[in-house]
Amino acid sequence: MENGIIHKLTPEQEELERKKIELASLETELAEKELNLATFQAELNAFEKEYMRAIGIRYTELDRIEAQINEYMELLESAKDFKPSQELKKLYREVAKKIHPDLATDENERQRRQQLMAEANQAYEDGNVEKLQAILHDWESSPESVKGEGISFELIRIIRQIAQSRKRLKVIQSEIEALEQTELYQLKIKIIEAKKVGQDLLADMANELDKQINIAMQKLEELKIKLNL
Repeated sequence: MENGIIHKLTPEQEELERKKIELASLETELAEKELNLATFQAELNAFEKEYMRAIGIRYTELDRIEAQINEYMELLESAKDFKPSQELKKLYREVAKKIHPDLATDENERQRRQQLMAEANQAYEDGNVEKLQAILHDWESSPESVKGEGISFELIRIIRQIAQSRKRLKVIQSEIEALEQTELYQLKIKIIEAKKVGQDLLADMANELDKQINIAMQKLEELKIKLNL
């Protein structure tokens, strides 16, 4: 027979349970939003493939010409020396000290740290102070940066996970809105509407590409003359 002892939760434990429920609800909502975003992107990618198939030959030709233009432009540009500022060096050291993969305690954390270090290395190479600052800020406010055991530490981690989930929800909404503003999506809508009245906008796009190819060819010939090729 049970002795009837009731274990009352401490205020901190009660708060932890509330936050766990809140996090679970957010994760469910987040999963649905991630699905919506993935579906949106997949549909847009499918349209892009259809679009490229219709005028792919012209794009291939334009890409070939532009690749040559870029190659010749590089020959005309002087090489840039890499001279990192003291601020950039100091910031990179601080980032490396906090997120280096060797500091990881498990494989998942190691992979995340490796990805962040790769981003930090690229930002350093680009001389991008703002990017390094953003990497450092995101890490310092992440659940992974909280070390320790017990209810207090777990509560902090969950609160940060909740904040991350809310932030991701906003990002997803922004990404969907951004996709809806892209030329590709707007073109998709226009083509759908045009088809309803028997118009072929893809043919118009093909004609426009022909014009771009002619312009690119002229630019390429001008560069060849400058380089005596």
